[in-house]
Amino acid sequence: MIALAADCLLFRLPSGQKIPLSADTMRFELTGHSAKFFDPDLVKHAAHAVFYYFRHDLRMETVTLGQFAQALEKVLSGFAPGRSAESGVLQSDLDQIASEFCAGCELFFFPRLREELRKQLQQSPQELHFRGLRGCVKHVAGMQRWGARCHELHERIVEFLRGCLRAESSHDRCALLVR
Repeated sequence: MIALAADCLLFRLPSGQKIPLSADTMRFELTGHSAKFFDPDLVKHAAHAVFYYFRHDLRMETVTLGQFAQALEKVLSGFAPGRSAESGVLQSDLDQIASEFCAGCELFFFPRLREELRKQLQQSPQELHFRGLRGCVKHVAGMQRWGARCHELHERIVEFLRGCLRAESSHDRCALLVR
């Protein structure tokens, strides 16, 4: 048997056939009145997040198209206008957290970020949204323009938040969105 690539999932079709796909090879078309709210890049990043969720968080190799579509719909619904704390969604501003420290102060940023995540989790939200990632990364890295260092720090911050959420085992029903 051939091993499945780390960035692929097997999609089980209604006919029973299985097709390996990655998030980069899939194309999406949104319909309905809410389609105008979603930028194609947002949909692409949401699809990558859903892939990550199934492949790495749930450790699944095979999903149905319905399972994937339902999870993607749930993620995208978090971006629809009108979402608030009353619906179980709490938001934090990463750029604001980073601005508490001088540029280039990673040493202080990550413990403060963990503290913010724990503070939000005490309210038992269904979803946690961290926004302002791009500005935060540039501030923490002490950079004016986006470069390789920024890209690396971007990935580290996202992985750090995922790791912190996993460490809080009692909060496994909370969704995390970083943008």
